[in-house]
Parts: sequence; C-alpha cells; structure tokens
Amino acid sequence: MGSKAILGEFEHVVLATVVSLGHNAYGAELIREIKRRTGRTVTSGSLYVTLDRLEAKAMIRSRMGDPDRRRGGRPKRFATPTPEGMRALKEVRATMLNLWSGIEDELESV
Repeated sequence: MGSKAILGEFEHVVLATVVSLGHNAYGAELIREIKRRTGRTVTSGSLYVTLDRLEAKAMIRSRMGDPDRRRGGRPKRFATPTPEGMRALKEVRATMLNLWSGIEDELESV
C-alpha cells in the first residue's frame, strides 16, 4: 500500500488500540480497551470484521495463540501492527492535527 493510507474511523480506533496494547492485543482485550478509552460498545463481530479488513490492507498481522482450556480449547487471535499500519496511523494523526488546527477557538465559542 502506498502513501496516504485511508483508514475508516473504526479502523483507526482498532489500529490505535492494537498499538496501545502491544503484545496483549487480542479480541476480548481490544473490546475492553476500546470501551475504556472511547466509551463505545463494540461487538466481537464488528471487531473481527475490522481486524480482517486491516489485515487485508496490510496494516496488521495476526497470529493464533495456543488453545486455551478456559475458552473451550479455542486459541486467542493476537494482532500486531505492521510498519505500514504504523505509517498509516502517523498519516491519519497528521491529517487530523492539520484539520483541527485553528478551529479549537471556534469550538470553544459554541
């Protein structure tokens, strides 16, 4: 993927949360952290569709952990950001800061 990666708003949230969690970025923990940081309730279905989309865009890599008896033998799916994903987050941040530059005063007056 080239420069100026396009991330949807929820993709941005999920990718930023993957980065913030580091090696602990797996489904249930991502859902808890997104809720804690944004107040947003996320279903596992919407999270996994978004993780699949981010992986297809080469923004994350995922791997399966070992089977877990507490999860009925199902393994956890761990996500790790790729260099492309990190660049995309930097681009989104720079774009947002540019867009917000100078409008804070306008928002304060509302």
